Amino acid sequence: MINLGVYNSLAVLRRAEQGFYLGDDSGESVLLPNKYIPEGVGIGDTLDVFVYNDSEDRIIATTLTPKFTLNKFACLEVVNVTNNGAFLDWGLAKDIFVPFNEQSQKLEVGQHPIAFLYLDKLTNRLAASCKLNKFLNKDTIGVKEKEEVELLIGEMTDIGINVIINDRYKGILYRNEIFQTLRYGDRMKGYIKKIREDNKIDVSLERLGYEKVQPSEEKILAKLKENKGFLKLNDYSSPEEVTAVLEMSKKTFKKAIGSLFKQRKIRIEERGIYLNK
Repeated sequence: MINLGVYNSLAVLRRAEQGFYLGDDSGESVLLPNKYIPEGVGIGDTLDVFVYNDSEDRIIATTLTPKFTLNKFACLEVVNVTNNGAFLDWGLAKDIFVPFNEQSQKLEVGQHPIAFLYLDKLTNRLAASCKLNKFLNKDTIGVKEKEEVELLIGEMTDIGINVIINDRYKGILYRNEIFQTLRYGDRMKGYIKKIREDNKIDVSLERLGYEKVQPSEEKILAKLKENKGFLKLNDYSSPEEVTAVLEMSKKTFKKAIGSLFKQRKIRIEERGIYLNK
């Protein structure tokens, strides 16, 4: 079966004037237009293609890479607004449509909202929604504390930044635990800090417990090498100074330099820390 909104591994069945027809064991086929056919591909070869609706709502294949796939989130630019809704640039020939009833607020050209790609079962068309909460799982949590996850950075709140975890769950990154510049729509690695009784999830950008020390040690050593073996930081440096130079908390910094000192990789002096040769 050929599935919309995802990558399909399909065989080249036959050549036509407008391109190759691709298919699988189900007997279904889909057109891959000439402009997307890789050089050297022939009848019987297998291609991994993304399948979506073209401008005339026909099901079509492409070798281009979309900015998101079915049931995933992405931060996309609004490129057009019509009487029926808005269109977002998702990297394909036809922009993805956001109906008015799937907009949390009226979209305008030039904005960059986070959107979710879904399949409208009534029309069998792909569309996007900016009403994110209804696509996030709040009942069954499939991650555990200390687990490494992927975060999509969302909007700033009074207490921190809302994030989307593994394209499935909503989480919060607290303001006082952010030690680097974050941009709306960025994807990055994070860690599950706590899952509360109401299934709300707290996340961290640093590993938890002693596990976060080693990456911090490596960051400090790399920074020392970049700065000719010296950093003007020590136990008495302010949290702001540590964050500005190393993008980590003062607490993590102290644990890391303590460990590096015991390993005799650095020496700590009044002016700062030095890399031992």
